[in-house]
This record gives sequence, structure tokens and C-alpha cells, in this order.
Amino acid sequence: MSTQESHEDHGHHLPAVEDWPRGFGEASWWPFVTAIGGAGLYVGAALYIIASGNSGLLPAMAGPAVFVGSVGLFLVGIYGWVYHAFVSHFWSRDTSANGSLALKWGMVAFLGSELATFGAVFTYYFFIRAGTWPPQELPHLLGSLVLANTALLIASSFTLHWAHVAIRRENRRQFILGLIVTLVLGAVFIAGQVLEYYEFIVNEGFTVTSGIFASAFFGLTGLHGLHVSLGAVLLGIVLIRALAGQYSADRHVSVSTASMYWHFVDIVWIFLVVVLYAGAVVGGTGA
Repeated sequence: MSTQESHEDHGHHLPAVEDWPRGFGEASWWPFVTAIGGAGLYVGAALYIIASGNSGLLPAMAGPAVFVGSVGLFLVGIYGWVYHAFVSHFWSRDTSANGSLALKWGMVAFLGSELATFGAVFTYYFFIRAGTWPPQELPHLLGSLVLANTALLIASSFTLHWAHVAIRRENRRQFILGLIVTLVLGAVFIAGQVLEYYEFIVNEGFTVTSGIFASAFFGLTGLHGLHVSLGAVLLGIVLIRALAGQYSADRHVSVSTASMYWHFVDIVWIFLVVVLYAGAVVGGTGA
């Protein structure tokens, strides 16, 4: 690596350039930063549950503090990772089909791991659902708020697809408009989920420590909300790059991969609403 190239890499926030083994591609610690932030989310949730048990071992704010700090670390890692992988040398890359296909298959592999993560929590829910039902008094789950949120998220998939089709047709104005509408719908969905949590926790006293169904409910909906938030961050990065003119009919791989992720969380939500919200009240007293 030449001195000039090394200087350019450092100018693009690429850490640990000199000590990276030769032959392993460009140096980057951002994936490790992202992984630490992601792991911290689970640690924060665990600390919150332990502190809620009135054991006196931990202060009440330990879990939330670790969780918030981990969210920040995770988002910083995602920014650095995406910038390193896609932005810093965007115009100097070619548009080979092999490179595009590799990135798309990489996203498929990532979504496979995400499917396994959701599958583990769904398995826990199905396990308790097979027993005595309901295991506790359930709140009113399937209300107008969750139905409106579902409609918004489904609509956002259509607007994102509309935007994706637009850039493949070199319609930059429609592409940017579609991204903006998708981000707005996603933000409203997240706000709706926060409002739902507020109503459950404050107005009905239904929290993650209320019982085994509550732990499954908040585990699944919280995990999904985190993924929607991450998807919004990714789409925000795509929008910033779109405003900078970094996409065309030949260069839109990151739009494709971000779209795959967004459609994935949309499908998971539909399954979640059918199984968790509607399925929970079947044969129970939650409705």
C-alpha cells in the first residue's frame, strides 16, 4: 500500500490500516465495534431484568444505561462499517456483476442469521402457547394502533419498491421521493410502537416482568422494533447518498440490499401480528 493510499484511507475513517494482515482486504475494526454494540443490547436487557427482581444487586438504571450506550455504539459502528464498505471509494469501483451478486448473497446470509434469531424467540413463545392458555391476564392486544402500524409498514415496502424501480429507470426525483416517504412511514411506525409500549406499561401495568407471555411479547416486538430502527438508519444513509447523486441505473447495489432488509422486517412483522397479537387472544380472554 502506497503512502498516498494510506493517507486517503485514514482520511475516510478506516482504522488499523498498518496492522491489518496482508491479503485480508482493507483494514476495518467497524464490524467488531458493531458486534460489541449489538451484544451490549442483550446485556442491558439482562441487567434490567435482574434489577427489576428487587434483589438489590444492581441499581435500577444500570440496564437502561448499558442499553442506551450500546445503541449509540452500535449505530456508530454501522456508520463506520457502511462508510468504509460503500462510500469511501464509491466512484473508483467498477460495477461488475460478480461484486453485486456477492453483496446480495452476503445480505441473504445475514438475513438467514436474523431469521434464526427471531426463530429462537418465536420458539419460546410457541412453547408457552402450547401450555395452559392464557398463562396470565392479557391486555387488549389487537387494537386500532397495531392495525394502523401494520398498514403503515406494509405501505412502506411498496414505497421503497417504487423508489427502487425508479432508480433503475434513472428517475432520480421519484427515487428520492420514494425514499423520503418510506423513511417517514418507518419513523411513524416506530413512534406508534413506542406509544403502544407507553400504554401497556404506564396505563395497564403490563411490563416485561409481568409473566412469561409478557417476556415473549416484549422480546419479539422489541427485537423487531430494533430491526426497524436499524433499517431506518440504513435507509437514511441511502437517502443521504442519493441526495449526493451516488446512485444510477448501473450503481444501486446498496439500494437492493437495504430493500431486502426492509422487506424482511416487514414480513416478520406480519407474521408477528398474526401469531403474537391475533394468536394470543384465540382461546383466551385477552380480547
